[in-house]
Amino acid sequence: MTKIFIDPGHGGNDPGAVGNGILEKNATLQIAKRINEILKNEYSGVTTRMSRTGDNTVSLVQRTNMANNWGADYFLSVHINSGGGTGFESYIFNGGVRAETVLRQKVMHDAVMKQIDMRNRGMKRANFHVLRESKMPAILTENGFIDTASDAKKLADKAYIEKIARGHVNGLANIFGLKKKQTPTKPSPKPGSNNKLYKVQAGAFSSRDNAEKLVEELKKKGFSAFITK
Repeated sequence: MTKIFIDPGHGGNDPGAVGNGILEKNATLQIAKRINEILKNEYSGVTTRMSRTGDNTVSLVQRTNMANNWGADYFLSVHINSGGGTGFESYIFNGGVRAETVLRQKVMHDAVMKQIDMRNRGMKRANFHVLRESKMPAILTENGFIDTASDAKKLADKAYIEKIARGHVNGLANIFGLKKKQTPTKPSPKPGSNNKLYKVQAGAFSSRDNAEKLVEELKKKGFSAFITK
């Protein structure tokens, strides 16, 4: 079972970046919750935990402790950028990391970029706490600039939040080989199992044989049918 720890940046008394009527803590929670929902509802062989599911204050130490104590296989931290730029970028730790962390950054980065129409700001490294102190491979994504009107407009659109979330999920699915849950096949109705009842008037046909043929066809499709005069 693959264990994914999802970390919506900021929260509670830490709003994160603010711009164009949007708080980073709210946007990151929207994205993270949707990532969590998609994974739980659509994929098998994966379990998730979130650092917060509401507007809670969670310290950086608490976030990494939760993931480390749980034994997560991957730490995904979701953020929104600020500073007047535009576009998407991703980060891994700028110290010693395993080769798989570098590879997974590329897979995740490419998967998100395929879903969104933002400028590609590239794959980067930084000494962020959640990247440094997590014991498992970790990535932090910056999904647009909250103080740039064009990016903020997208972040305010529920359909665009869905695209961002889908990009992250696609990345996770590619990294860990996650399989979609199989949708049960609906069985074909048995003859006579359909609730609809048809009365076929023999007098409406040139011959009774034609009326009987229609009744047989209806029964083959699962309807109840009989001939009347």
